[in-house]
Amino acid sequence: MKVPFVDLKRTHDPVREDLHRAAIEVIDSGRYIGGEAVSRFESEMSATLDGQEVCGVSCATMGLFSALKACGIGPGDEVITTVHTAIATAEAISLTGARVVFCDLEPGYFFLSPGEVEHRITARTRAIIPVHLYGQPADMDPILDLAARRGLIVIEDCAQAQGARYRGRPVGTLGDLAVFSFFPSKNLGGFGDGGAVTGRDRDLVKRVRVFSDHGRESKYLHLIEGINSRLDAIQAALLRVLLPRLEDWNAHRRAAAGWYAEGLAPLSQVVIPAVLPDTLPAYHLYVVLVPDRDALQKYLEENGIGTGVHYPRPLNLQPAYEHMGHKEGTFPRAEYACRHMLSLPMHSSITREEVDYVCQTIRRFFEEHRDARGEA
Repeated sequence: MKVPFVDLKRTHDPVREDLHRAAIEVIDSGRYIGGEAVSRFESEMSATLDGQEVCGVSCATMGLFSALKACGIGPGDEVITTVHTAIATAEAISLTGARVVFCDLEPGYFFLSPGEVEHRITARTRAIIPVHLYGQPADMDPILDLAARRGLIVIEDCAQAQGARYRGRPVGTLGDLAVFSFFPSKNLGGFGDGGAVTGRDRDLVKRVRVFSDHGRESKYLHLIEGINSRLDAIQAALLRVLLPRLEDWNAHRRAAAGWYAEGLAPLSQVVIPAVLPDTLPAYHLYVVLVPDRDALQKYLEENGIGTGVHYPRPLNLQPAYEHMGHKEGTFPRAEYACRHMLSLPMHSSITREEVDYVCQTIRRFFEEHRDARGEA
């Protein structure tokens, strides 16, 4: 059996005609930047986020950058975030001229530790960016309490968690602003780059909109220097077709996560994802910890199973951040996770048969590799 890591074609096939129709409508309209397709998508996405304001942007990286700029973050400021995330989270901070301050993971989870955040706050700290990594909501209440006490801004990185919920509330409605990604492989994935910035403060989101459209409110009136970071009309039109299906797709991902948990439960060598109480994950990825990640990944590949590693090294050990002086061992939990994590196939159309085959193959690997039975 072949089990792809992700299968976008299988996901899109049932709505192919609707996607074609939506694309043709935009092409026939002659309006490719902004317009009705974008405004309707923003309104429909807002309805999924308890009525928050939504501003479409060109990608999540530029969305984070625009959100930070809208909050007045710049040179001399510090922004705290997790050391275990895609580099885009840290890149956006650096682009403002602010200093990135990394935090290790909460024990047992893949999100940043609220306790470590508190220890890293200085007089220059202006904001915290928690990342809902792999679709698992970060522990937001301690972060929000800390931010309120210390007068800090909270910007949620929801790039991998659209549709997840924390204590009954959608992620993206908890902080001052939130940023989403529509990269093709995301839970709500488009057909190229795209993203959105959301927030409950209409004026704050308006600042994001102005900044991301060359700093203008009208065509030739530029209030500030901005950037070009707009969601294309054709992307918005296609996303409108997919958005109503997101809830069902996420429910299927959660079912698949349950199949994995059941199939991997007999293996003490495999640590399955921990779920924070009173949260509803979106399972963008299903990430396990194993003693010998590389050997297992090779074995799965030889048996027709696609996997991924998200991410092979934490940001403190990336060449791009050597100047920060963080040596190996500075963030032990994140570094351990990067050495042992493996992302198993997960997407909105994966079948029970496929998940069972993956679990059976992993069990067979440990039966055949007795020396891999150490604790992860």
